[in-house]
Amino acid sequence: MLVLGVDPGLTRCGVGVVEGSAGRSLRMAGVGVVRTPSDADTAHRLLAVERGLEEWLDRHRPDVVAVERVFSQHNVSTVMGTAQASAVAMLCAARRGLPVVLHTPSEVKAAVTGSGRAEKAQVGAMVARLLRLTEPPRPADAADALALAICHIWRAPALGRLQAAAARQNPSTGGAPGRAAGGVPGRPTGRAAVRPRSRKGSST
Repeated sequence: MLVLGVDPGLTRCGVGVVEGSAGRSLRMAGVGVVRTPSDADTAHRLLAVERGLEEWLDRHRPDVVAVERVFSQHNVSTVMGTAQASAVAMLCAARRGLPVVLHTPSEVKAAVTGSGRAEKAQVGAMVARLLRLTEPPRPADAADALALAICHIWRAPALGRLQAAAARQNPSTGGAPGRAAGGVPGRPTGRAAVRPRSRKGSST
């Protein structure tokens, strides 16, 4: 599985690509940051984020895009910019038909370090260790993006089992997921269920 992790942000949008599967060694395929000038207007900054992410998608062609789930912060302007950048990442993935998964910061920290309350330095150190890097990626946004990708690779099998169980319990929602396990679960079509007609010519 090749996963593109995105740590959304307007000034710095961390991007990291990791290849691997649960229980096997991981390989970093790429890491970086999409930057935008803080003095530019929001619309053009979002356009720059989109162009940057599209370049990463073109270059690496991932199977899944993992994005950090935005949560409430005290700084409203910061969380708004993060949410907007997150939406751009999801739009870029959806345009290509790629599954999008969201993981909270605590989920990512717990998956990588074993503690949902780990500091950024701890996350960076564990990312470097898991990917066999000589030092943690800089800035922290880049390390966080790799951590997101690692988190999803390790959680994908469990997510796939949960989706399969949900599909069995709710067959009216469409049954099978739309993409590979750990991606976006299948969505209802919005159409009413159609009963098969009898092959006999009689009407009821």
